[in-house]
Amino acid sequence: MEEAEGRRSRYALLPLRIFLGVTFVYAGLDKLTDPAFLAADGPGSLGELMRSARDTAGVPGLVDLALRSPGGFGWAMALGELAVGVGTLLGLFARVAAAGGALISLALWLTVSWAATPYYYGNDLAYLMAWLPLVIAGAPLISVDAARYRRRRARALAGVPVS
Repeated sequence: MEEAEGRRSRYALLPLRIFLGVTFVYAGLDKLTDPAFLAADGPGSLGELMRSARDTAGVPGLVDLALRSPGGFGWAMALGELAVGVGTLLGLFARVAAAGGALISLALWLTVSWAATPYYYGNDLAYLMAWLPLVIAGAPLISVDAARYRRRRARALAGVPVS
């Protein structure tokens, strides 16, 4: 019974990895395909969102940084979300991708969703917490990282120098 539980528990993080990966890919693509979001001004723009969140942000300096170039920050955010999502889904540098997702979620929590009352109405804090198990565990199954690890291990056991 313990052996069966052990096999099942190995897959415990897979649903979380799929959810976060798909969500971040979708968020990145959604931003990249929305010309209003990438604009510095106007309804639906990142610039407008940042200006509206400035006075209630937990760290207003982060908002000020984004407002220096809202369009550039929007592109960076969208491409970052896309890279984090793809890395998470593929399990490619999974811990690095998860750390990127956690940093994005932390930045959003400290700026845009900081004013949510009660705090649990702001979803960015929940996303931050969801990324932490993947930062710790990575993607040990069904991933590029796992395949690379198995290949390196097999080469080491065969006496082939590992580069």
